[in-house]
Amino acid sequence: MVKITEELVRKRSEHNEGEISTLEELALHQENIEKLEYLDKWCRVLKILLLQSNLIPKIENVSRLKKLEYLNLALNNIEKVENLEGCESLQKLDLTVNFIGQLTSIECLKNNIHLETLFLTGNPCTDFNGYREYVIATLLQLKNLDGKEIERSERIIAMQIYNEVKKNILYQEGEYKIKRLAQKENAKKMLEEDELEYAAGKDKSQEEREKEFWSKVSDHSPESRQQIAEHIQRQQEELKRSKSPEKEQKRSYKTFSDYGRPLNVNEAKIPFELTENDEMNSYILDIAVYKYLDTSLLEVDFHPTYARVLIKGKIFQIVFNEEIKIENSTAKRSQTTGHLVLTMPKINGEVAFKVERKSVLTRITENSRNVNTNSSRRELLEIGRPTSDDMDFSKIVERNSRNRYEALRKMQEITTEHFIDNPEVPPLE
Repeated sequence: MVKITEELVRKRSEHNEGEISTLEELALHQENIEKLEYLDKWCRVLKILLLQSNLIPKIENVSRLKKLEYLNLALNNIEKVENLEGCESLQKLDLTVNFIGQLTSIECLKNNIHLETLFLTGNPCTDFNGYREYVIATLLQLKNLDGKEIERSERIIAMQIYNEVKKNILYQEGEYKIKRLAQKENAKKMLEEDELEYAAGKDKSQEEREKEFWSKVSDHSPESRQQIAEHIQRQQEELKRSKSPEKEQKRSYKTFSDYGRPLNVNEAKIPFELTENDEMNSYILDIAVYKYLDTSLLEVDFHPTYARVLIKGKIFQIVFNEEIKIENSTAKRSQTTGHLVLTMPKINGEVAFKVERKSVLTRITENSRNVNTNSSRRELLEIGRPTSDDMDFSKIVERNSRNRYEALRKMQEITTEHFIDNPEVPPLE
């Protein structure tokens, strides 16, 4: 069956972000748990603990849960109330539909002063005469029993007849113990018979075996409940086994032939491109590795005639026609595309010189550029001593002043030739 494990507790503590040390509420119902353990060490501050619909036969390992307020153990195989004295804050205890026949065991709850609600419905002890009066008179702190509020008058009456009721309860407990021993012996015989029938009825169909099992009459006991739980679990396993097809065996890839020759393998079925670079005299292998794959999941191994890459445990191997230089080979990872690029120089061969090859379009553009430059070229002035004074800009002012004086002199000569002295004309002032 199932045991309480740390993994199970963390799974059920998702509401507390998987932190179990500070867990205040825990639900472990319907898990077929057979033993109550570890919770008092892992979850010390628990306030609510739900363990209904399991196969727990005994209350144990809860004495350290000092803050526990509500404990639900309904639908289990508990036969006695015990080991709850340490639960100082316990306010509500649910033991519905168990197998508690020793009613006097509830006296261990006297010191749980905060206990107000108790459920014992469906237990054999509830059939005892004076059951309710005994519980009310024994646990004075109780306010509610089996969903019914306890009145003050009811408690007074129970206290008055307590001694008589207790004697009657002890007598009925003795009868129940005898009955319980008979149930245990009968359960052993039934279990042996069922095992023999199961072994003999393997040839029967599943439906026939199920019909025979559920048609049998059995006692209402912890053993029968345990047997039913085991049968249901066995049935679920068979159903799961019949529905789930057998897993296909993982294909094994051969990296070498029977004669030791390396083979090309692409287990990851990942695209790649292998090119030969004549200028560098090397092989260039571009593997399209997944962009977001962690580099720690890649392993590269160079060999003289082949290269092997492990991509997340899957083999990629490629064989070369020529041997490579292992010590000069490199592996680089692109940060943009994530591709893995392997550069592997060849051992034999020469490095070819790079020859610039100009395309036709390049030549046409260069020719047109030359034509345009020739047509729009500007002649520059020559630097040096001028050959004539015509281009001597430093003598521009001197030449202009000389010309002006010559013009004035010519005008004077012209005026003296045609001068007539007229006395009637007054002198110019």
